[in-house]
Amino acid sequence: MLGLTLAHRLAGQGKDVTIIEAAPHLGGLASAWTIDGITWDRHYHVILASDGHLRRVLAEIGLDGDMQWATTRTGVLADGRLMSLSNTIEMATFPVLNLVDKARLAATILHASRIEDGRPLESIPVADWLTRWSGRRAFQRFWLPLLRSKLGDNYRQTSAAFIWATIRRLYAARRSGLKEERFGYVAGGYARVLERFASTLAAEGVHLSLGRPVARIFADAGTPTVQFADGARETFDRVVVTAAAPLAARLCDGLSPDEQARLAGVKYQGIVCPSVLLKRPLGGFYVTNLLDPAPFTGVIEMSALVDRDRFLGGRHLVYLPRYVASDDPFLKVPDDQIRATFLEALFRMFPDLRADDVLAFKVSRVPYVMALPTLHYSDRLPSVRTSIPGVYTLNSAHIVNGTLNVNETVQLAERGARAFQGEWVGTDLPPLDGP
Repeated sequence: MLGLTLAHRLAGQGKDVTIIEAAPHLGGLASAWTIDGITWDRHYHVILASDGHLRRVLAEIGLDGDMQWATTRTGVLADGRLMSLSNTIEMATFPVLNLVDKARLAATILHASRIEDGRPLESIPVADWLTRWSGRRAFQRFWLPLLRSKLGDNYRQTSAAFIWATIRRLYAARRSGLKEERFGYVAGGYARVLERFASTLAAEGVHLSLGRPVARIFADAGTPTVQFADGARETFDRVVVTAAAPLAARLCDGLSPDEQARLAGVKYQGIVCPSVLLKRPLGGFYVTNLLDPAPFTGVIEMSALVDRDRFLGGRHLVYLPRYVASDDPFLKVPDDQIRATFLEALFRMFPDLRADDVLAFKVSRVPYVMALPTLHYSDRLPSVRTSIPGVYTLNSAHIVNGTLNVNETVQLAERGARAFQGEWVGTDLPPLDGP
């Protein structure tokens, strides 16, 4: 979505744009796939009413009117019990925390939602900040399991800007303070979004070059050159690399040692994310957060949001994500081993679920998903403009003080397009223009 939006905006500036994609299809992390005859998103996504950048693009490609909205609930597994944690009353009666803990937790969320600038939080470890505001008991019992589920041991080097950005985004999903979640999706999912985006780009004159892995990007006598895995070369006036920062470091030939270090030094979380198709529902929560240990880091019941009769063949679609470091050996664990381990844990969580309720199980693996907002992150951020003439890097690492979601990805692309406008001399991105 970063590359597609950037191409869309640059084409709107009158530039002749080519998208080069290694995969045979568009989409990247937002791509769709088919499981047991059902085509839906390969990873879980939702759209918030406040996702203005994404919704503007959807309107431009003719899909904003196809938004579907639903009120969802949030669950939590704690002490072996599955509980709803979807409103203030349920939060007030949440048995895992005492009254003081819950009051401090609510104050933490409210305080974070009112912070406008997250840059000062980059110098504070997230564990320190949450302990200071919520107290040690609430941190150990509530926040720490959630941090570990998303970040693993990398939470120790993550700044408080991470939790601030997370709270800010989820707080925007509530229509009345902390009373109700309302999430949306496009009818047909991202398969439909990407199909419509591709046809829009083609109509704008954008060239789509799919299934063409790139081996090297360099300047040949000052001219930006792309060398493909098959040895072919093409030259352009400018090249923007939107691959993850470590991949960009390997692709770009001629970077300075400092540029190489900055790009390669961005730490990423990857994901192992099975899609599970079931005959029956689970707890009815869109998200179930886990305070108890499990081999996955959460349960996303997509069919609690999506109209399953219309889009899922009447079946129930569940994601069981596990976030891991980009070099974690778990990324290479065989599918059958993941299936056995994950389903065993799912059956413990939902005792009424049986093996014959599982219709399909399909595993997605991506080593580079989210750039970790480590301490003092902005000070080490790679520049957009590189020392290679005409070559730029613009990727998820440039989402500062945010969470990785499609709206922020689209926003980053739009900022990049403004930076590249005119003579393409911008070193830094223009400032944010709102949430």
